[in-house]
Amino acid sequence: MSGNGSRFQAISQITDRDIQPAKTPNRLEELWAIDVFTLSKMQACLPKEVFKSIKQTIHSGGKLDTSVAGIVAASMKDWAISKGALYYAHVFYPMTNSTAEKHDGFISVQGDGSAITEFTGKVLVQGEPDGSSFPNGGIRSTFEARGYTAWDVTSPAYVMETDNGVTLCIPTVFISWTGEALDKKTPLLRSNAAMSNSATRLLNLLGHTDVATVNSSCGAEQEYFLVDTHFAHSRPDLLLTGRTLFGRPAAKGQQFDDHYFGAIPERVQVFMQDVEQKMYRLGIPAKTRHNEVAPGQFEIAPFFEAANVASDHQQMTMTLLKSVAKKHGFICLLHEKPFAGINGSGKHVNWSVGNATQGNLLDPGDTPHANLQFLLFCGAVIRGVHKYGRLLRAVVATASNDHRLGANEAPPAIISVYLGSQLEGVFEQIKQGNVQDSDRVGVMKLGVATLPEFPKDPGDRNRTSPFAFTGNRFEFRAVGSGQSVAGPLVAMNTILTDSLNWVADKLETQLQAGADLNTAALTVLKEVMENHSAVVFGGNGYSEEWHQMAVEERGLPNLPTTADALPVLREKKIEELFAKTGVLTATELESRFEVYAEQYIQVIEMEANLVISLAKTVIYPAAIRYLSELSGSIANLKAVGIELDREGAEKVAMLTKSMMESISKLCGALHQHDFSSIEEHMQYSAKTLRPMMDQVREYADALEGEVADDLWPLPKYQEMLFIK
Repeated sequence: MSGNGSRFQAISQITDRDIQPAKTPNRLEELWAIDVFTLSKMQACLPKEVFKSIKQTIHSGGKLDTSVAGIVAASMKDWAISKGALYYAHVFYPMTNSTAEKHDGFISVQGDGSAITEFTGKVLVQGEPDGSSFPNGGIRSTFEARGYTAWDVTSPAYVMETDNGVTLCIPTVFISWTGEALDKKTPLLRSNAAMSNSATRLLNLLGHTDVATVNSSCGAEQEYFLVDTHFAHSRPDLLLTGRTLFGRPAAKGQQFDDHYFGAIPERVQVFMQDVEQKMYRLGIPAKTRHNEVAPGQFEIAPFFEAANVASDHQQMTMTLLKSVAKKHGFICLLHEKPFAGINGSGKHVNWSVGNATQGNLLDPGDTPHANLQFLLFCGAVIRGVHKYGRLLRAVVATASNDHRLGANEAPPAIISVYLGSQLEGVFEQIKQGNVQDSDRVGVMKLGVATLPEFPKDPGDRNRTSPFAFTGNRFEFRAVGSGQSVAGPLVAMNTILTDSLNWVADKLETQLQAGADLNTAALTVLKEVMENHSAVVFGGNGYSEEWHQMAVEERGLPNLPTTADALPVLREKKIEELFAKTGVLTATELESRFEVYAEQYIQVIEMEANLVISLAKTVIYPAAIRYLSELSGSIANLKAVGIELDREGAEKVAMLTKSMMESISKLCGALHQHDFSSIEEHMQYSAKTLRPMMDQVREYADALEGEVADDLWPLPKYQEMLFIK
């Protein structure tokens, strides 16, 4: 970084930029899934029996017949090569929230020295990356390197086109040589299978004999910031950590509410269209785009899809946002809190369960009070969230998400369920022992003859709730912007599995005792509400009153930091939950705790080291230059009889001295290595290092408000957020 000159040069380069108009988009039918090896493409090129076998596995969760893999591989290779692919990659999702892939060529050298293209069934089904170099939480030692990828036929293969060529990408799971899951996908597939079995059992008890495989669905609303690369390249903190470790809030932030849903900046809209075209080619159903609350913040949201495919698509979406942003001169920030003082970014995960025969099992219909199927499934969710709320908090715990959860920003770290007035009324009646009716859908009358009347939802929404019912699904709003959605989906599927089993056990007992179905169901639901209604809350989740009531009166956990939340994964209750549902073994669960705890500590320590470096080598020199110039000016003016107030110089000197003293304390604190446990190390990072970093920032940000603008080296908030 070349100092303050680069900052003003960046402003000049951005403001002088010619915005390239967006290319005329192709018709959706011409784009949709053209880069995906879809079922229709398989049907066109596979023998009938082979296609039937593959389709059965995808739709019904049947066992994959590996004997057909060779035929599928040959067809997949021919299709990919016709799209220009020279390489293939088994794509998997290790415990890093990122995507991993290893590229291999379709090349096989023959005995006579010639080369042919080849892709066998064995290669399609199984790959072998290093099982020790990825985070594994002690499952594999460094010298024990073998790991496997295995083809996930339920998520379609696709070709990814970049400036460097075309690659066939095959979604896979990633497991160790000893069989443990080292990835995000394997537990998600297990959790969905377990949930389907439990849901099927309950549906059978409700009288359904034709029950298709039940699947969870997901639609993840992705929030993100865009910063021009000229600014970002002058901000080492943005490049290395994804957030600004220093930065004084601009005079204008989001207080005027003028950015939310405002006109999308022209250059940003060109970027958005480019992203969407690429998403459509990959069969990712991008639906919504808009400005978000904070300046420089935006959102993209898809239609619902099956959870496993949606999770893969979400990873692809994050990759596309980052790569396409670079082509348009932006850096896409997926950190939960890139800028202090304004709205951070989340990823609201809309989640539901359903199948082809019974439909959406969380759809209340027009008369939810009489819809036993819905009430039992919704009641199971309420029980699960109350009983395992600590787990839901733990699976969204990261160093970056701590800046939102427990930090006076949506949503709070206390996990509660919002049902809306209509359903709250229904479940309150159930708790009292006699459900009679529910609020009806109203009509919105606007008082202007030319404006239409339209149906009014029977309940409002609550943006302060971390787990809210929103019509026919639940919205888990605590998931971080940069996180994989797989972990939260695994948790939701697993706690629902446990609750559905409990509901089915109770219902069977009632039915065997002679109760009719309606009476038996209401008896079970009454017990749910008597034991778990404490988690239902429809008020302001930000209020101090709620925080006090939630903890002291309702007994709900408040885990404000990752250091508080992650140890939940070591609790016996959580270990038993995952073991009895078959989603994670004790070893796999412990490995996740170890990996995530280590990542948390590493992030805090990396940021602390960067705080020290930037403060000492960038901010301190700027302050000293300003003091030198100021002192010289004061002395020169005094020489000609003009006395200036030295208060400004004294303030800068005091702030500089205090900042350097804080840095010295932080340096000393970073050398503390005597910890009895990883939990103690996390608490030290949260309670000691983080506050020390904040103290350094407080002085540095105060200096930004005092030092002459032309001497300040780091691009400021008012530039990064408002110049596009």
